[in-house]
Amino acid sequence: MRTRKCDAGIQRGRLFKANQFIEAAAMIGELADEHDDVADAYVTLCVHAGIAASDVICCARLGEHAQGENHEEAIGLLARADKEIAKHLRTLLKLKTKAGYSHTPATAEEFKRAGRAAETLVETARRVTNVR
Repeated sequence: MRTRKCDAGIQRGRLFKANQFIEAAAMIGELADEHDDVADAYVTLCVHAGIAASDVICCARLGEHAQGENHEEAIGLLARADKEIAKHLRTLLKLKTKAGYSHTPATAEEFKRAGRAAETLVETARRVTNVR
């Protein structure tokens, strides 16, 4: 498993990005007339928020975060830090390819699931971090 050691600067930077992505997702979600108009963009922003938040959680609890493209390894590392919260990263990563790379749009249910998962991860990251 490829990981990267964390210091306060990395943790702070990843938390900043998690907050930025979740705030942008919220703005897009609020401004759209229909979820269909922005579902894939919203889900993609939620995925990025969740990944960044997961890095923060791993940094705070393990001193390292996942580095690389292997989703199962990233989920496994997060599960070492917080087994219950890892299910939210799994939810987001399952939606990543569909929202970002396929021709099929995210559904209303996937829109909701992505938002809930990302919000949970970002809130947890905010709570466990000791850097601001």
